Amino acid sequence: MTPQHFLGIDLGSTTSKAVLIDAAGKVVGQGLTNTRSNYDVAAQVAKAEALSDARLSRLEQALVEGGFAGAVELATALRRTARILASIDRLEALEARCAALARAAPDGGARAEDAVHRLFTRIAGEAEAVFGPLATDRSRFFRDVVGARFLAEAEAAAARREVPYEVLVGAWDRAIIEIENADSGDRLDGLLDRALAGLEAGSGARRAIDQARRDLEQRPIEIGCVVGTGYGRARLPFPKEQIRSEILCHGLGAHAYFPKTRTVLDIGGQDTKAIQIDEHGVVTNFQMNDRCAAGCGRYLGYIAEEMNLGIHELGPLALQATRPVKISSTCTVFAGVELRERLSLGEKRENILLGLHRAIVLRAMSLLARSGGVTEQLTFTGGVAKNAAVVQELKTLVTKHYGERTLNTHPGSIFTGALGAALFAERRSRGEAAPVLQKPRAAKAGATSEERVP
Repeated sequence: MTPQHFLGIDLGSTTSKAVLIDAAGKVVGQGLTNTRSNYDVAAQVAKAEALSDARLSRLEQALVEGGFAGAVELATALRRTARILASIDRLEALEARCAALARAAPDGGARAEDAVHRLFTRIAGEAEAVFGPLATDRSRFFRDVVGARFLAEAEAAAARREVPYEVLVGAWDRAIIEIENADSGDRLDGLLDRALAGLEAGSGARRAIDQARRDLEQRPIEIGCVVGTGYGRARLPFPKEQIRSEILCHGLGAHAYFPKTRTVLDIGGQDTKAIQIDEHGVVTNFQMNDRCAAGCGRYLGYIAEEMNLGIHELGPLALQATRPVKISSTCTVFAGVELRERLSLGEKRENILLGLHRAIVLRAMSLLARSGGVTEQLTFTGGVAKNAAVVQELKTLVTKHYGERTLNTHPGSIFTGALGAALFAERRSRGEAAPVLQKPRAAKAGATSEERVP
């Protein structure tokens, strides 16, 4: 039997993504996890989640093909309920580990352990509201969502003199890494059984789902080829023929999302890439900042930590600003110093955040200029493309320097590199030769130079 599915894994510095496509190039499964310090586990979890997602998609398709009324709504409810249950499981494991670490801390003890249990009780009470909705503007990362709530509760507990803030944060930092690295990501069957038990569905719905699951067991997902990319791609257990550059993968992935795009901007966790592609998605030129993480996702993560916020909260706050505060440097090392200085001078944090977002885009504009400018369609990829404030500032500055342009963002922007890798896997299975990434050329004559970008 000829395998009909192909997998791409993008092992990023902060997040790892996996995309599973069918023989027609359609996305059938996506997986996403924090990378943090363990690339091997991140790759396994991302792959497992992509396969679980694909199985849920096939379950929905089977229900539709079986003529079950309300199949899409039922499948959506199953996804939502399974997500809530998985998050509650992780909350319970995280609570137990945090409590043990807090109790063992030098200034901890039983009082610190009790404080941790109270914090998690409040967080668990919000689980359905936090993890249930499939809202596009909410962070998909368990660490970010729970971390923002935990740090806020920890700060309040410290203010009430219940327990030192450092004890709670120290327990959190150690526990979250352990829980993330222990998560296999492959618990779908158990979660589905529990989700079905909790849904208000008639016996007909349960019979239809059970039959669909039995049918799918007879047709397991066969993966024909896997291609890896990303910052940590050297850690993937693939031969070099199955590894592709991030630049090639983002170019091809962006072309798959928006076939008319010719310019791609990817702001990832560790670097920023400005890419020019042709009508086939082949890279013709590129520029990237590969010296430091200034102006990238890690920079935003550091700012979020300094402000005790979730990274998903930065953009909405910045959009509330009345004016941007000019930021002298986007260097991650000095970001905290300048941030605290601005706050001490009475600047509103939303105005500071808008200034920080603009500084990030200014660096990206420099790379775009040196890669050859912005064509009629610019596609913004990577996790930072979900940040509405960055998108707003990018649109403003592109219009200012290049005139009216179409700025594309896709709901799956964070998966663009993994999608490109999956498409390369499908092409490899057909015997197509691997593309060669040429060294970047100088910018075209007349393009906006770095010096001219304000």
